[in-house]
Amino acid sequence: MFVINDLKFHYPDEDNDLLNIPHWQVATGESVFLSAPSGTGKSTLVNLLAGIITPQHGTIRVMDSVINHLSSRQRDAFRARHIGMVFQQFNLIPYLSVMDNIRLASRFSDMSRAEADERSHTLLQMLGLTTLDATRQADQLSVGQQQRVAIVRALVNEPALLLVDEPTSALDTAHRDQFIDLLMQQLDSSRTSLVFVSHDSSLKHHFSRHVHIGQLQHDVD
Repeated sequence: MFVINDLKFHYPDEDNDLLNIPHWQVATGESVFLSAPSGTGKSTLVNLLAGIITPQHGTIRVMDSVINHLSSRQRDAFRARHIGMVFQQFNLIPYLSVMDNIRLASRFSDMSRAEADERSHTLLQMLGLTTLDATRQADQLSVGQQQRVAIVRALVNEPALLLVDEPTSALDTAHRDQFIDLLMQQLDSSRTSLVFVSHDSSLKHHFSRHVHIGQLQHDVD
C-alpha cells in the first residue's frame, strides 16, 4: 500500500530534521496504531503520507505513485480519489449542511451522486446521526457530531488509504466504540489500509500492528 524510503523532513525555521525515517511499509488491508507524544511529528507524518506537504529527501510511494514526485495539483487529485483523512480539527465548512460537506469529498469518486448519498446516509446512521441531522448546518452540531460527520466524509469514497489523526478525542465511549467498529468494517470490506494516530493506548488492541513513532526514527536529535 505505501512504502517510505530515506525520508527526511524539517520545517524551514528548523536546523534539525523533525522526521528521519529510513524505511516504513504498510501492506494493503493492514491496520496500524501509531502512537506518538505531542511534538514528535505525528501530524506532520500524516500530512506527508497524504501529500499535503513533501519531504526534503526520500520517497513516499502510495499504491503505484511516488506522491512527492507529483505536482501539487496531481497530489490533490490523487488524495481526493485514494486517501481518506480524519483531522483533529474536523475541517468542516460551518455554513454548509452535513450532506453538502460530505458531497465535497464524494464528488471526486466514481460513484453517482445517488449512490454516494445512499452510502453517506448509511454511514451516518451507523454513527448515530439521523436523516434530520444530515440537513443541518455543520455549525449547528455538537463537537462529537461534527467529528462523526468528518469520519463519514473520510469513508464515503471507500479510500485505499485512511489516515486518522487523534480521532476519538471528542467522542464518548459508546460512539468511540461505534467508530472503531466502523473503521474495522471498512477495512474488512474494501481492503483499505489504515494508519490510526492516537495517544490513547487503550485502543491499540483493535489494530493488527502497533508502532511508536520513535521506532521509525533514526538519529534524530
